[in-house]
Amino acid sequence: MSLLSVNNLSAGYGEVDVLHEVSLEMDEGELVSTIGPNGAGKSTLLRSISGVLTPDGGSLELDGREITGFNPEETIRLGMSYVPQDDNIFPSLTVRENLEMGAFTLEGDFEDRIDEICDIFPQLRERMGQKAGTMSGGQQQMVAVGRGLLIRPKLLLLDEPTAGLQPSLVNMMLSKVEEINELGVTVLLVAQTIDALRLASRAYLLSAGEMVLSGETEELLETERVQDLYFGGSTR
Repeated sequence: MSLLSVNNLSAGYGEVDVLHEVSLEMDEGELVSTIGPNGAGKSTLLRSISGVLTPDGGSLELDGREITGFNPEETIRLGMSYVPQDDNIFPSLTVRENLEMGAFTLEGDFEDRIDEICDIFPQLRERMGQKAGTMSGGQQQMVAVGRGLLIRPKLLLLDEPTAGLQPSLVNMMLSKVEEINELGVTVLLVAQTIDALRLASRAYLLSAGEMVLSGETEELLETERVQDLYFGGSTR
């Protein structure tokens, strides 16, 4: 049984249709990437899966349970975390307060979970009292991902976690995504870079709101569409 099943999902904003009957499957423990040009619908897909955006059609299942139309609080309680690309921290709150915002569904063992996050992102341990808005972009992203991990999710949705980071921090963040997956968290990653794509065992290519290609990452890297997207038509 798949952990996540997306079946013929359609979604948009008002009268603007963005996704057109998109389907996707993920098994437990996988790290899967969604790729595509700007405006392809990648962020809309994650927003629809997480419940931030209500789909216009199709269905969603998490661990065999129908979740179509569930709101974010309901999907969180079922073990799904979503870390958006933008506006993913509370700048006026401290690091600890930001993490606490991800704990509203929890009962007990909060400190243990903070320790788990700090094991992944050691820099946060000494910055619990710092206002998140005064931190660097890389540190803010650690806070955002850390908050997403607080519920020990079955499924973590990450929307371009390296966007806006300076080059020296991109590899660090990607290594953390890989580490999180190796700890047993299933990850659906919107991949901005070729290095992010290569983390995944499988990938789905979105274009103009439609799923146009899917398969093993290494196989997709040989296709003309993916080469055009990342290499301008050449893998060299």
